[in-house]
Amino acid sequence: MKLEETVPSASIPSSIGEAALVRPRRTPVTVWIAMAFVAMAIVCAAFGRQIAPYPPNEQDLLLGDSPPSAEHWAGTDLLGRDVLSRTIVGARTALVGPAVVAAGAFAIATILGLWGGYVGGATDSLVMRWVDFMFALPGPLIAIVIVGVVGGGFWTAVAVLVVLFTAPDTRIVRSAVLEQRPLPYIEAARTLGIPRRRIMFRHIFPNILPLIAAYVVLDFAFALVSLAALSFLGLGVPPGTPDWGRMLFENRTILLTNPMAALLPAAAIVVTAACINIIGDWTYERMSAR
Repeated sequence: MKLEETVPSASIPSSIGEAALVRPRRTPVTVWIAMAFVAMAIVCAAFGRQIAPYPPNEQDLLLGDSPPSAEHWAGTDLLGRDVLSRTIVGARTALVGPAVVAAGAFAIATILGLWGGYVGGATDSLVMRWVDFMFALPGPLIAIVIVGVVGGGFWTAVAVLVVLFTAPDTRIVRSAVLEQRPLPYIEAARTLGIPRRRIMFRHIFPNILPLIAAYVVLDFAFALVSLAALSFLGLGVPPGTPDWGRMLFENRTILLTNPMAALLPAAAIVVTAACINIIGDWTYERMSAR
């Protein structure tokens, strides 16, 4: 009997079908567009002063607020400063602050959520009472009051947002840990005498990382909008600093003479936040599938 005759004919199509099922899906076009825009924003944040057509603080009082032209593609503001150049350079504060907020909230919430969810008892109760207290506070109002009273500008606002963003992330991480704690692989690790810290960070943490990564990206988007709102209220970066939120505040009075002075930074805020959310959703799906 030949070897080919011993192999069932149905095995070949089924194996091909199984391979097709596990084949990774193509990246959607919207994700590529979002990645391209975010990459462009990162380049502007890193090399904004080098690629901007004009110095961001160069003034031309005789020119004043003028509409878009061949020399100034997005026009100028009240002081004759090039709007496009200030938008490009303003990407630095728009991205650095939210990145610090997201990273700080991720680190603190991961430690508190893992510790409270896995250890339980008094530790979990203490962590959750702090989370409940933070949820009871009006976050935006607290940020406005603290930054306005304490002062310190941009980095004070960043520090306040790190604390405010930590509470909801801690609850999410704790819930995910509570789902993992009774599973057989955790019981097996306990039986083998693996230390508690190793179980939390080497076994549970990788399994809840997709969920944490998704919320970190959301934190970045929310922090971007929150910092822009504080700058719009005059509580973020100091006056004259190229920043998208600050530009909205400074250029709100020239909407009739040069609408691009306010619309361009506003569009940068909205599009960047939307692209970050698209990338976050796609990252969560890819990491969950793995």
